[in-house]
Amino acid sequence: MPDTTAGSGRLSTYLDFARPFTLLAPALGMASGGLTAIGAAPRESWSWWLVIYPALGALMAAVLNAASNGLNQIFDLEIDRINKPKRPLPSGRLSLREAWVFTGVTFAAAWMLAWLVAPRGRHECFWLVVAATAITSLYSVPPFRTKRLGIWANVTIAIPRGAMLKVAGWSSVKTIVGIEPWYIGAIFGLFLLGATTTKDFADMEGDRLGGCRTLPIQFGVRRAAWMISPSFVVPFLMIPVGAFAHILTGNFYLLQVLGSVMTAYGIYVCYLMLRRPEELAVEENHVSWAHMYRMMFVAQIGFALAYLL
Repeated sequence: MPDTTAGSGRLSTYLDFARPFTLLAPALGMASGGLTAIGAAPRESWSWWLVIYPALGALMAAVLNAASNGLNQIFDLEIDRINKPKRPLPSGRLSLREAWVFTGVTFAAAWMLAWLVAPRGRHECFWLVVAATAITSLYSVPPFRTKRLGIWANVTIAIPRGAMLKVAGWSSVKTIVGIEPWYIGAIFGLFLLGATTTKDFADMEGDRLGGCRTLPIQFGVRRAAWMISPSFVVPFLMIPVGAFAHILTGNFYLLQVLGSVMTAYGIYVCYLMLRRPEELAVEENHVSWAHMYRMMFVAQIGFALAYLL
């Protein structure tokens, strides 16, 4: 009988390399963007394409994030030997060649899926994904490698994974020409601009040795925590403002509720970070990091409901 153990072991290694727990957020963000566009004025009439294109987009976003994760791990190998020694590359379970093949294949698959997301023949999603790929590469790949440049690391995460992700989701249903999709994208981009630092506190040792001057390394744990706190609150104040200004065309009252809930949630996370900021650099994954993901989930689902109901 053929030995299936080795094959399943390799599959498990590749899956681990893709970091599957990080793939749900972009998939949900893409789907939420599409659902939001369906309910935005003028509301779309029913068609199977309203399901097919956002679903393809969600799959594309997950695959693209897996490719981005792979690229980052390739160029973070020496840092991960310190911070994440059990990951596939530093542990030796995956070779550099295998990592490059996986990354190349997943990037190609994501671009192909993005090309297929073309309502009314528009390929806006594809070009957004190409741009997002370029910006994501700036984060990891020398000589740019903005990961080592403090706030520029946050910018090159927030733009593709926050702002552009929502706009790409919108493009699976409606054209991106107009202020509304970009306003929604700005909310998520500004949130990630600060919130993405929550993963940097526990990685300070390896980042410092790897020459990555993240905000906690540049300014210290306490000051960095205060610096990123506005990103947990200010972006969500934009939701009721956008509704009052008629920029956001979803259900007015549900948008007020969403803005209030997210603002209160953000204040709570700030409290967790600022009451004992020194714990951010001690715990492997501080609770604020988990809450950052949960806030993304709540906001994505909340936007979709506020536009569909």
